Amino acid sequence: MTARVYKSTGSWYHLKTETGQFIKARLKGKFRIKGLKSTNPVAVGDLVDYEFDESSDEQTAVITKINERKNHIIRKSVNLSKQTHIIASNIDVAFLLITFNNPATSTTFIDRFLVTAEAYHIPVILLFNKVDTLTENEFGEMKYLAEVYRSIGYHCIGISALTGKNLDQVEALMKDKTCLVSGHSGTGKSTLINSLQPGLNLKTKEISEQHLQGQHTTTFAEMYDLNFGSRIIDTPGIRGFGVVDIDKYELSNYFPEFFKLKQDCKFNNCLHVDEPKCAVKKALDEDKIEFTRYQSYLQILESKDDNYRQDQFQHLK
Repeated sequence: MTARVYKSTGSWYHLKTETGQFIKARLKGKFRIKGLKSTNPVAVGDLVDYEFDESSDEQTAVITKINERKNHIIRKSVNLSKQTHIIASNIDVAFLLITFNNPATSTTFIDRFLVTAEAYHIPVILLFNKVDTLTENEFGEMKYLAEVYRSIGYHCIGISALTGKNLDQVEALMKDKTCLVSGHSGTGKSTLINSLQPGLNLKTKEISEQHLQGQHTTTFAEMYDLNFGSRIIDTPGIRGFGVVDIDKYELSNYFPEFFKLKQDCKFNNCLHVDEPKCAVKKALDEDKIEFTRYQSYLQILESKDDNYRQDQFQHLK
């Protein structure tokens, strides 16, 4: 029998069966997925085979097989540098929530998320949230940043999860899809989901005034069915986003504006750093590539896992 994983709490998984029934399940033995060192072999969104546990007094199940994933999104674990954490799997579209301040989202964080999504074939839509709280200057700066990503080819929408501004556009893009919602703690993920499906009543918390960071309200990833035919995966707030196992010579493939130019570089294996006649560096000098994008590229290339909350919108200051 096959079911989809809707929630993971570490040792137990909540499955939705093909008949719509929810059951708790655990893993049968240890799973290794193609040698991947992951803190969580089973992720929300996985399709799994299961059998009922006859030895249990309550109706529970045992997961016997993890079916092949269409895709997944992964990052380095926060405290285990050699381990990875699969955020979710089998995603049709990911929505990254970005806030100008309260809390601030850095361009480095945005770019790391986009690179990982590109590498794992997940389309991303950027939602610039809390537009109702911005001053005129702040709104102008956020609008400029959105234009940067639009010019690369990413769909960007300015929204207010609190007031409902432009959520009709978001709902239309989510219809009949499995959607991931991600971003820093405090960017409004739970508020967005509550606005799209008011009956869920997901917990939300205020921003910590001392640190201007969100307080974690979602501990584990969890998927919810929405009444307009989509599934949405709410994820814990991510502070940093470590890029996993991307070959340095392939990294520029996941920056779409670099990928378009690399065929014009003198060398096939150009890293776009010190090489002569580099089309990417030429475009950078001619202001055809945004400096913060190139800066993010260099940081990932050099594997610098900095404090991701610093220098937000630094190219505007």
